Amino acid sequence: MDAKLIREKFIQFFQNKQHHLVPSAPIVVKNDPTLMFTNAGMNQFKDYFLGNETPKFSRIANSQKCLRVSGKHNDLEEVGVDTYHHTMFEMLGNWSFGDYFKKEAIAWAWELLTKEYGLEKNRLYVTVFGGDESDGLGKDQEALGIWKNWIEEDRILYGSKKDNFWEMGEQGPCGPCSEIHIDIRTDEERRKIDGKTLVNADHPQVIEIWNLVFIQYNRLAEGSLQALPAKHVDTGMGLERLVRVIQGKSSNYDTDLFTPFIQEVEKMCGKKYGNDEHTDIAFRVIVDHIRAIAFTIADGQLPSNNKAGYVIRRILRRAVRYGYTFLGLKEPFLFQLVPQLAKTFGDVYPELGGQQAFIAKVIEQEESSFLKTLENGLKKLEQIKADLSKTGKNIIPGAWAFELYDTYGFPLDLTSLIARENLLSVDEKGFQASMEEQKERSRSAAGFQTGDWTIVHQDGEVEFVGYDSLKTQAKILRYREVKTKNGTQYQMVLDKTPFYAESGGQVGDVGTIHTDKEKFRVKDTVKENDLIIHIVDKIPQFPEMMVTCQVDEEKRKLTMNNHSATHLLQAALKQVLGDHVQQKGSLVNSEMLRFDFAHFAKMSEDEIEEVERLVNEKIRENIRLEEMRDVPIALARSMGATALFGEKYGEEVRVVAFDKDYSIELCGGTHVSATGQIGTFKILSESSISAGVRRIEAVTADKAETFIREQMQLLKEVQHILRNPKNIKKSIEDLIEERNELRKAIEQLQLKEAAHLKNQLSTQFADMGSFKLLVALVKLPNADALKKLAFELKNEHSRVVAVLAADIEGKPQLAVVISEELVKEKEYDAGKIVRELAKEIKGGGGGQPFFATAGGKDLGGLPTVMELAKKLFSKPNT
Repeated sequence: MDAKLIREKFIQFFQNKQHHLVPSAPIVVKNDPTLMFTNAGMNQFKDYFLGNETPKFSRIANSQKCLRVSGKHNDLEEVGVDTYHHTMFEMLGNWSFGDYFKKEAIAWAWELLTKEYGLEKNRLYVTVFGGDESDGLGKDQEALGIWKNWIEEDRILYGSKKDNFWEMGEQGPCGPCSEIHIDIRTDEERRKIDGKTLVNADHPQVIEIWNLVFIQYNRLAEGSLQALPAKHVDTGMGLERLVRVIQGKSSNYDTDLFTPFIQEVEKMCGKKYGNDEHTDIAFRVIVDHIRAIAFTIADGQLPSNNKAGYVIRRILRRAVRYGYTFLGLKEPFLFQLVPQLAKTFGDVYPELGGQQAFIAKVIEQEESSFLKTLENGLKKLEQIKADLSKTGKNIIPGAWAFELYDTYGFPLDLTSLIARENLLSVDEKGFQASMEEQKERSRSAAGFQTGDWTIVHQDGEVEFVGYDSLKTQAKILRYREVKTKNGTQYQMVLDKTPFYAESGGQVGDVGTIHTDKEKFRVKDTVKENDLIIHIVDKIPQFPEMMVTCQVDEEKRKLTMNNHSATHLLQAALKQVLGDHVQQKGSLVNSEMLRFDFAHFAKMSEDEIEEVERLVNEKIRENIRLEEMRDVPIALARSMGATALFGEKYGEEVRVVAFDKDYSIELCGGTHVSATGQIGTFKILSESSISAGVRRIEAVTADKAETFIREQMQLLKEVQHILRNPKNIKKSIEDLIEERNELRKAIEQLQLKEAAHLKNQLSTQFADMGSFKLLVALVKLPNADALKKLAFELKNEHSRVVAVLAADIEGKPQLAVVISEELVKEKEYDAGKIVRELAKEIKGGGGGQPFFATAGGKDLGGLPTVMELAKKLFSKPNT
């Protein structure tokens, strides 16, 4: 049974049990401050568990793309070392929201595993929650009793809170769970050691395959548990492990989910998988990591130096580093695996096939960049080895190892490996201390503490009325206090709101909320999952009273102008550049708009001009907004509506069109009623932000008019400066040509002066016996001239030391140059010398033993520098 059929059987089984199939949510999480990536199948259903939203279906099943790079068994540096943990994996799951509970969940899990998949019952073990005194919870006797109907009692094991009590986070929905484990060891091994003793003992052949979570409590901020009004089921089964078990493999990487990729890597490197443990780990790292990299890029997250982007960059660099070190892959190679990914997963996850060229290009350019960094890191290691050799030490300090990790992407295991090859070791405790310091800095920078919700009115559905009205009466449903490093603020949920919550690139609304006696400002509106949250400085004295909500009308109007303009812009880009243009990000606020899109070349001036012309043409046409709400997503796609890869869409969507033949998109943002309201559109810049992604920044309405007016005023001022010539362009070109000619003439004069100065200085060397010494005060135009002069003096004379104290446009600079033979014989070090001299000009510097420079603040210290230099080199030991 291949992986594709195994996945299909799971879906079909639960569809036959009246479960509604939902598509996988994007692997990159938006609108959830607690997560960067989807790390479990239940993430997209959090609002159902939290009671923020009522599910349309009480039974759901799906296969979810997940990414885990931290936590138990999921440290990034361990992936590939064993044969069953991964960064990106598929989670098969079924859910019940207030419908069935333990009885059905357990019975169906047993039926699917033993009847549909044919797993041997005598290889299975199950665990149930064994209770916890600190929470006042006893053993899960209900689950135990149900399991007795299906499996022998001696194969049912009690688990601790750590293993058998699932929690969403420090607070929120939680409950006991029941895990299903399988023992896939040989019969001989099973006779020697009872499998039950190996459950949850990290044995590679006795593994958990399915976790059934019974959500029945809510963890409050102060730590206590509160029973939920409705009980839910949340199950998760890793497809990779399940396929391994069904296909009878000892490793996940031996299944058809990975073998096609291993074969591709074998072709690239000329090595075979299975011959050597070091190269085997490299194979596993690469074929695991390429999935995580490609899926996240497909869902809109590009590698970067921040947050989720940094995680992806680390994963990619780890794969490149293993290929480079152990498989001899010195050129970009990961991007070549993208076609195989599209072939293997394209029918289940069409976003891979739809963006295959873009994903490959991003990965290739990221690989090329890191390979240069990797070479620099190896050079840094050589420097560290040399420094240790000088001091006679053989331990690489932890801080140095951490610099290699943080700056050059060298994980501790690589640094340790290279160290051992050179008879060195690494201070691992110091490395971990540096790592913890960085984590603590991150925690301190982002730290906030969220309290429990205070319920004012019993929750109902939150209604957004902001498409039709900017003012409304509302009830406060709940609020909570949030303490941040900047002070205390409050989050408030209303039963009805005109405030648009930040999403889809559009910023959240601001405005006011007031009662008869109080008025306070809404600083921002955000989404937490799908819950609309208003950020305010205080809560009304009587929160149970009705409040009046008023959106800042002017800011909303300007934001709508910019949002609608992005739709016109995307359509224009597709017309001018081609249908390959896809949105990769955006920012829309009251000041400007920013639009990121897939395109592999810098736009020409003609292309930019044509895009701008097209957008303004559509603005002048004053096209009416066509807005369609609650459209089935299949119908919306059939209408040709553009969807954003990586965005989570529901069963029904909102469609926004400005002339369906020109611009039609799935969009939840706010828009102008007709394009004429935008007024004017002006592109300010077009640039590259990453491999294959361009960025346009633009302004509309008053901001566009102001920009054009300022440019016209600047043009008038230039005309005035040039005394109103008939042809401004030719006058400026003439000035530039004249300036260039003058610059050449000045450079020629400076060369003559430098040659004359060099000849003068060549006669001023003092004979110190074993070498010649020059200490001189010079005036030069720039630092390059100082360096050139120093090297010319060194190259034209043997066994010399030259100390040049320079006045460069009123700022002091020093240069020390020493013949190589003196560096070896007398162990002179220009870097140390220049640092000592630089103290006299209140500065610092450094360099190599034969040449070093320094700068400072005190020009008046140059004469003292000269005196000190003469003393340094007139000592007997010189």
